[in-house]
Amino acid sequence: MARLNVNPTRMILTSLKKRLKTAVRGHKLMKDKRDELMKRFIDIARENKVLRDKVEEQIINVYAGFTIANAVMSKEVLEEALMYPKQSVEVKVSYANVMSVEVPVLDFRYKNADSSDIYPYGFANTSGELDGSIKNLSEVFPVMLELAAMEKKVALLAEEIEKTRRRVNALEYVMIPQLQETIKYIRMKLDENERGNQTRLMKVKDMMLKQAILEKQAVTEEALQQYASH
Repeated sequence: MARLNVNPTRMILTSLKKRLKTAVRGHKLMKDKRDELMKRFIDIARENKVLRDKVEEQIINVYAGFTIANAVMSKEVLEEALMYPKQSVEVKVSYANVMSVEVPVLDFRYKNADSSDIYPYGFANTSGELDGSIKNLSEVFPVMLELAAMEKKVALLAEEIEKTRRRVNALEYVMIPQLQETIKYIRMKLDENERGNQTRLMKVKDMMLKQAILEKQAVTEEALQQYASH
């Protein structure tokens, strides 16, 4: 792992130690977030699967009813019966926060106060299969909206999981090892400089001691010579 290109000083070492501590803490938090996101994702994905199966089953029933109605009724009568829908809905979108992810929440209401008033035609010229299909379609519509919101939630959580995974990997395999390698390098350089300074100090001390011994010897010899001259 390549180290950072920095000057090996104690100030830089202190700064890098703080960055490493922050990176390690951030790595743990990001891993915890990733694990919790995965747990939420799996739970929602299971709910989504159940809901999708339910919607698909109801849609099959709707199509089956329309197919039979289309077979027993003329095309013109069927198109005329469905030309002007009697009921409409208003969809309101809000958002909920799931692990810092804004997910949509869909809410709807029928514009007509009577939600059961869904048949835009009289019953004289239509078949019971068409009535059943309209009723089934009215019942499956809220579930379809719920499924749409849930699938969007699943997609957003999957995207956030991928982002978090990349950040965890960047911290774990790039940033933290890089900081550790740089700190190790600076410590080695500082220790090397410290040993060099100690060696120089010992040499200076030896030189000073040797000089003091020589000076003392010179003084002693001078004193002996003066004593001998008397």
